[in-house]
Amino acid sequence: MTFKTAHKVLATAVVATMAATGLAGCNRDGESGSASSGTVVLAVSTQTNPFFVQLVDGAKKEAKAKGVDLQIQDASDDAATQANQLANAVSTSAKVVIVNPTDSDAVASSVKALNKAKIPVITVDRSSSSGDVASFIASDNVAGGAQAAKELATMMGDKGEIIHLQGTPGASASRDRGKGFTEEIAKHPGIKVVAKQTANFDRSKALDVTTNLMQAHPTAAGIFAENDEMAIGAISSLGSKAGKSVKIVGFDGTADGIKAVKAGTLGATIAQQPALLGKTAVDQAADILAGKTVSKTTPIKVVLVTKDNAKDYE
Repeated sequence: MTFKTAHKVLATAVVATMAATGLAGCNRDGESGSASSGTVVLAVSTQTNPFFVQLVDGAKKEAKAKGVDLQIQDASDDAATQANQLANAVSTSAKVVIVNPTDSDAVASSVKALNKAKIPVITVDRSSSSGDVASFIASDNVAGGAQAAKELATMMGDKGEIIHLQGTPGASASRDRGKGFTEEIAKHPGIKVVAKQTANFDRSKALDVTTNLMQAHPTAAGIFAENDEMAIGAISSLGSKAGKSVKIVGFDGTADGIKAVKAGTLGATIAQQPALLGKTAVDQAADILAGKTVSKTTPIKVVLVTKDNAKDYE
């Protein structure tokens, strides 16, 4: 049996099992809503990343406060798993689906299926490449990428070579952060981006990628990581060079990221407010359940965090 065939058989088995058991295997959080309010499914990309743990926590807290029946689905960063979870949301007639896509392109067919089933879709942190989305809630990633470029250029004295660690290909957060960073860093002629490579928003992969890129570009003096997990991986790779001969700027403002900023190994991070993302998503889901109109897009402010203000974001 080929890998492709085996994967297909396994996926079929997963779908059949989920269809038989409904959502019995998923986590149920928040207080049960009334029959008229219905179930809200939150399909999150992964909960191994602290950022998404905070996002889910914010959603759970708001669901409990508003009496929303919230069901959490964790795709473990696998697009096929998330597609199965969203298909299950259709078959069980969820009233609203909040999705944090593992991949903005891959999730599009699932969003269209939800549209066909007349189930409103809210996307959070990352968007869907196509399909009708009732509301998109995200940090202003383009502006945040530009803020990161300005801060890194300042730390490097407006000269030197930079390595750019990219997030998951296809994820809108990666595209937008990269866009803002690339456009702003181009305004600094003394700085040259010598390498761009994905580490999939993953700490351990970033360690390996940074090690390889620093061997190829030993004079690089700056690293922009599109999230803090990759920044921490880069710090582990650089050892005593981190924050000294090599300046690093991350993104997200996670607990580990803020800790690294305070320690001086991470020069700065662009702090998102993940709990507020989760809370806002549930707020808008509750409004949809109540028949209210919600904003098509809701930007959530990001903040530059340096050693000077890190204690305010712990």
